[in-house]
Amino acid sequence: MGLHEFTRFRGESGEREAGRWPRGWSSLLEILLDTLSLPEQERDVNIRGLDEAVEGFDGGIELLFKLCLLLIPPTLRERSHPRLDGLHVRLEFGVESLEILRESTKFGRIGDGLGHDMPPEGFGKWCECTGKEVVTLPGTGISTPEKEIKMMESNLIGGRWVGADSGETFEVSNPATDQVVGRVPNAGADEARRAVDAAFDALPGWAARTAIERAEVLETLSARLAEDREELAALLTEEQGKPLAESRAEIDYGRSFFEVSAKACQAIRDEMPLVPGKKVRVHRRPVGVAAAITPWNFPMAMLAKKMAPAIAVGCTQVLKPAEQTPLSAIALLERAMASGVPAGVLNLVTGDPAAIGAAWLEDPRVRKLSFTGSTEVGRILMRGAATNLQRLSLELGGHAPMIVFEDASVDLAVDIAMAAKFRNGGQTCICPNRFLVHRDLHDQFASMLAIRSAALISGRGHDPGIDLGPMIDDQAIEKVEAHVADAVKLGATLVTGGGRRRIEGLADRFFEPTVLTSCTSRMRCWNEETFGPVCPIRMFDDESEALAIANDSSFGLASYVVTNDQERIRRLGDDLHTGIIGVNDPGPAVAGVPFGGVKHSGFGREGGRWGLEEYLELVTISSVEPAAE
Repeated sequence: MGLHEFTRFRGESGEREAGRWPRGWSSLLEILLDTLSLPEQERDVNIRGLDEAVEGFDGGIELLFKLCLLLIPPTLRERSHPRLDGLHVRLEFGVESLEILRESTKFGRIGDGLGHDMPPEGFGKWCECTGKEVVTLPGTGISTPEKEIKMMESNLIGGRWVGADSGETFEVSNPATDQVVGRVPNAGADEARRAVDAAFDALPGWAARTAIERAEVLETLSARLAEDREELAALLTEEQGKPLAESRAEIDYGRSFFEVSAKACQAIRDEMPLVPGKKVRVHRRPVGVAAAITPWNFPMAMLAKKMAPAIAVGCTQVLKPAEQTPLSAIALLERAMASGVPAGVLNLVTGDPAAIGAAWLEDPRVRKLSFTGSTEVGRILMRGAATNLQRLSLELGGHAPMIVFEDASVDLAVDIAMAAKFRNGGQTCICPNRFLVHRDLHDQFASMLAIRSAALISGRGHDPGIDLGPMIDDQAIEKVEAHVADAVKLGATLVTGGGRRRIEGLADRFFEPTVLTSCTSRMRCWNEETFGPVCPIRMFDDESEALAIANDSSFGLASYVVTNDQERIRRLGDDLHTGIIGVNDPGPAVAGVPFGGVKHSGFGREGGRWGLEEYLELVTISSVEPAAE
């Protein structure tokens, strides 16, 4: 409820009109949430009215504030406000908190601050927790062994956190333990269309902001992500499974896109090409409402890669995270709102991917769609986008080769292989999926890689010393098993690994780091993206053979080369058919450079100024001075 609506409830005279004030604590909590997100001057006006509004309630404004501190997200809870001095506390189930909740139940139905009401007995269940058990109040809590994570579990539409129209939710589980860590709305086409409504309404105001103003918001968000790094990393590990160190690195990587986009948007200038007899200006303007659909393997970073350039240039967005990992996306948007992103600029919908995607493709107001995921889904989206001729950025399947030439250091090659292949348990689109090693180095490389990979430790991502987390779900580990079985059946030699790692007390989704030699193009692992910790190796004799084998794929996202030959390195840009090439570099993907593929790995680029250009359209303004009379 905004300030103007609040004034309406108070009446034109400023006096509260009987029957006009919305009943119940749910409405009051809603007003307070809105108040905390208002600009400072409006916030002060609203807080004075709120003071009077609760005079008839036992406990008054102090009780209301304390109750809200238990319900609102940390990003709002920690905002500075004079009336909240001394009340900026993390949720702890102490005597005072419990007494406040018990006191509140006498008012009948109590709002949870997310647009729902719940009966008093719901608070009883919420309060019946000890130690580090999961909090059961909808929309407020999940737990990790180290610390409690507080967050909303709702969709964001037009600046409001809401549930699905049906009230349905689906569970988000830790793939390492099968423990439910959250529930999110199971939304569909109607909610997706309302998200577009909100984004379309917010577009003129956001596009009218100066680049400097938008950059300040991005920089504020980046700083907030840095402050909340540990909390976000814990959440990311909880829902995705990757080791905590990798989650921290993902937060840093995602944050860097906001920093890069903040700088790049301020460098956008109109161009004035020289045309005889005319004055020509080439202007860049935001394409409009943009949609983004993100994957589960890097849920925070992939969303940041799409958010940052879009809002930097003045677009508004509708976002759909993967069903396996929506909590990171919700946490990121919480912080975006708290960093000054206006209502409606970012909108997030979780739920039915087919219904949500179709609603956005069918809506002519959505002028751009960015998707990271499988090639099969990319084709479906491309066909759907044809109706309204929406612009697309598609980062699709990868099947990266890694070529180790005869002049390479084997130690360096193995180091690069370990760093590039086993990040996120091999569940990355740019990790090496085919290893081509010169005959002179093949045996030594395979032996060293097997020893190093077998020593990797699998386990729950929050535990110390863990190198590998679980596969994301049962289907993923079954695919890895099938690829290994197929390779062995067709003649591959299993050097190490090859099966599941059973870890007591954890889910059966951990796969051993696996090295295979004598691999051929007949094997599935050589033709399909495995997306797991499997290293198929094949030897070659010369450069032309290596390049021919590497390029013999319908995919072309990333590739890796280990060599000291400078002339060879110079040729690679033309000779190796991938969008990204890492030469003696296991991490070629950084925020300041273009990222994307060729062939069936898609098109479009993310990163640097190139990423911003994907969200801009060119307008040519050609003028001729009228002839003098």
